[in-house]
Amino acid sequence: MKVQKDTIATVHIKVANDKGMLIEASKEPVALLIGHDNTMPAIESALMDQEAGFAANLNLDVEQAFGPRDESLVRPIAKKDFPPGVKVGGQLEMREGDSGEFKLYHVAKIKGDTVILDGNHPLAGQALRISLKLVSVRAAVAEEIAHGHAHGEHGHHH
Repeated sequence: MKVQKDTIATVHIKVANDKGMLIEASKEPVALLIGHDNTMPAIESALMDQEAGFAANLNLDVEQAFGPRDESLVRPIAKKDFPPGVKVGGQLEMREGDSGEFKLYHVAKIKGDTVILDGNHPLAGQALRISLKLVSVRAAVAEEIAHGHAHGEHGHHH
C-alpha cells in the first residue's frame, strides 16, 4: 500500500539541527494520519506515494520547519501569578486575548520574581535535517479520520 490521504504512515524519525547535531530520535515508530496536519507539510510530501521501506533525508529551511521566531510571543509574567512549582522547560496553556483560544507557552527563564514565557515552538528559527524511515502504511479507520489522528499501536489511545 502507498501513502495517500487518509492512510496511517508509521515512521521512524530523527531530527537534527543544520549542523547535524541530533535533537530528537523516535525510539518507537510514530504513526501519522496523512492529510490531516499531523506533521510538517515537507514530511507529508516526502512520504506521499511511498511504500514501506522508503527512507529519506530532508533538509528543511526555517520556513519549511517551524518558521521564524516571533518575539511578540515572548511575555513576562509575575512569578506570584504563576502556578506553584514553575520550572524552566515547563509548559502552560493560556487563553489569548478576545478570541479566548488557548496558546501553549514554554517557560524559557525565571529571573527573580518574573517568569519569561515563550509561545514559539522550541525549534522555531532553526533549519532542520530530518531522516525518515517508513515502516508501514495502512488505511485509516473512520474513527481516526473523524478524530484527525492515528489510534492504536504507536498512535494515540483514548
